[in-house]
Formats: sequence, C-alpha cells, structure tokens
Amino acid sequence: MSGRAFVFGDDIDTDALAPGRYMKGSIEDLARHCLEAIAPDFAADVRPGDVVVAGRNFGMGSSREQAAQALKVLGVSAVIAKSFGGIFYRNALNLGLPVVVCAETDAIRSGDRIDFDLASGIVTNETSGLTLQSEPLPQFLLDMLADGGLVPHLEKRFGAKTTG
Repeated sequence: MSGRAFVFGDDIDTDALAPGRYMKGSIEDLARHCLEAIAPDFAADVRPGDVVVAGRNFGMGSSREQAAQALKVLGVSAVIAKSFGGIFYRNALNLGLPVVVCAETDAIRSGDRIDFDLASGIVTNETSGLTLQSEPLPQFLLDMLADGGLVPHLEKRFGAKTTG
C-alpha cells in the first residue's frame, strides 16, 4: 500500500477528526470537516490512498467511531503514528482502516510518498529512501482488514449477513 503523507503532531483527538457540531449530519458531511480545526484544507486535499502520519496518542478522547470512519470515507489508506488512543485504534481496525504503530514517524514529512507493508511492518519513505520498522499486525487482524473490517469479516467467517 502506498500514498502521500499528511503529517500531524501529538495528541490529535477524536473531536478534531469528527467535530461534534457536524455529528447529526451524514458521515460524508462529517468527513468534509475532518481535521479542519488543525488543517483547514485537509478534507479537500486528501485523496484516496493517502496516509495520515502522526506523533503520539493519535485518536485520543471520546469513543466516537465516526473519527475513524471519517478518515475512511475520505479515502485514507492508513494511519501511521507513534501511538494511538486505545478506543480509536480498535474502532479503526473494526471499520477496516489500517493503523500502524511506528516510533519513527518524525522521519516522514508532509507530501512524502509512503509505502507500507502491514504484514512485515516495513514502512518505506519513497521520497527520502528511508526504511522504517513499525509493529507488524498479527495475521488475524490482517485477515479482518482484508475482509473490510469486523462486520464483513464475521459475515464471511460465519457465512451469513448480519441484520441491522
């Protein structure tokens, strides 16, 4: 997987990812306001396949799953960060959004082309030529992500659509 990097700092909270005042609208409307308090043009500039890169504690704060969902709606292919808020991390995986823990995100600049392999944990900054090691995801999470998230994975595994 590869894409252009959008780099953010530490402590990006779910309120910045999914602003509360837009929560009553559609997820598409909410996504148009993703990260606008930090980077007003982010939602307009990000393209399918692009990668969000951050420092520590990305997705801290409330448990709103719309924070990860907004990134996915915008086409973000993964979030690479030094660490994640625990609930955001699990929500992202459940929704089929890859999240990668990498201690060396400072080696990535906005606009760099990033290639990553979830199974090996190798993150390559194609712009600088640097290869970074992240925490590889275990096979059961790779399988879940390949199926599109938790619900599609369970539907596939148990052979039936869920109701709802």
